[in-house]
Amino acid sequence: MEASSIAQREARGRAAREQSKRSSHRSFAEPHRNPIDLLRQSSEGRIEKLVPLRYGRMAASPFSFFRGSAILQAHDLCRSADTGLVMPICGDAHLMNFGGFATPERQLIFDLNDFDETARAPFEWDLKRLAASLVVAARHMRLSRGTASDLVMTAVTEYRDRIAQYAQCGALELWYDRITFDRMAETALTPERRRTVRRGMEKAASRTHESMLEKMASRVDDRWMIRDAPPALFHVDGANTLFSPEDDGFRIDRWRKLIAHVYADYLKTLSHDRRELLSHFTAQDLVFKVVGVGSVGTRCLVLLSTDHMDKPLFLQIKEARPSVIAQYYASPSPKHEGARVVEGQRMLQAASDIFLGWATGPSGRHYYLRQLRDMKLSANIELFDSDTLEGYARLCGWIMARAHAKASGQAIEVSAYIGRNDMFAESLTDYASAYADQVERDYDVFLKACRSGELEARTDEDMAADFRI
Repeated sequence: MEASSIAQREARGRAAREQSKRSSHRSFAEPHRNPIDLLRQSSEGRIEKLVPLRYGRMAASPFSFFRGSAILQAHDLCRSADTGLVMPICGDAHLMNFGGFATPERQLIFDLNDFDETARAPFEWDLKRLAASLVVAARHMRLSRGTASDLVMTAVTEYRDRIAQYAQCGALELWYDRITFDRMAETALTPERRRTVRRGMEKAASRTHESMLEKMASRVDDRWMIRDAPPALFHVDGANTLFSPEDDGFRIDRWRKLIAHVYADYLKTLSHDRRELLSHFTAQDLVFKVVGVGSVGTRCLVLLSTDHMDKPLFLQIKEARPSVIAQYYASPSPKHEGARVVEGQRMLQAASDIFLGWATGPSGRHYYLRQLRDMKLSANIELFDSDTLEGYARLCGWIMARAHAKASGQAIEVSAYIGRNDMFAESLTDYASAYADQVERDYDVFLKACRSGELEARTDEDMAADFRI
């Protein structure tokens, strides 16, 4: 690229400060909304009997509430001036939506791993979601306010420094850059953290389809059947189902009919070699799986198939609902929500699942498909000390910079906007603290609604007691 072109792009980045000064990110506009109304809105269209479980999981702590209420922060972000530096973003980049998984070459990498809310929006929206999550999590862990602020400064300054490095890279360099566990170990501050990373790699390597088969399924006559474990796992047409006759698209009493059209539609979105690979597998069983916090009540199925050697493949078929980011930031409506998720994931991740694709299901609902828990590793922040959490915050900042640089090609503009000093990081630190206060206020309103019966909330234990397996 010519020097003049680079200079023009840097100028564009600095010009964005006129639209949204770096210091303007310190605060946010008073929301003037009822969190209960927005949560009810985001629950519309979900499996009715699972909505209380969604609220029950969110009620566990302010951090759980934050994870399940992306719609609130999306609503609030749109009320403030933005940089205008728009790109594909994760849309829900809180610290638990980062994790480890295997590339197609079976190499363990660390990256963003949830794209249900992906959309085109200002780059800083991802950073503000991450920053707020660090403060809410730190308070949940009863760390000091000073420690919480340090975590945000660490994440945002790492993002600043990495995006500046990526601004010097060519397009192919960005496309091929991967944050492997080995690279993570090199940046670890202590030998103990290196040992933690190694233990995590060993744990992730053991999470294969074969290990899941032993835990989840049993041989019944001539096929494998997944064992019910309600409310988290159950057969759609079985005795433990949580579906009612009104739940559209799931009234078919033979699951093979339910899945046949979805699967055929999905295969059309894959390359020839992937379709050829899947042709070696025969479907064995299909169950409903309740996932996460924010996704509870959305339709999510697990399809178990096996090859000629009786080796398993678990595919997750997950409903793709409209992005809460797209609801509040003017962007073109996608033709297919599943395609939106898949395309966003492919753009933002360094390497994506080889079976990633999409399909249209019963009643026209949109889905995306991927492998279930193939060598996946998630952070358990409950076990982190402040030093480990600081290292994790730094890693998240690095991952986000890599994702934004690859997906947008705007590392030069973003780096020029942020600059070299700490103003942007300090502004987001103040924002994160103030927004964590807002989260706690919303959580109090939410808990009151649950306790008064305005919202029904049930824990996994409460619901499991309804079943006898």
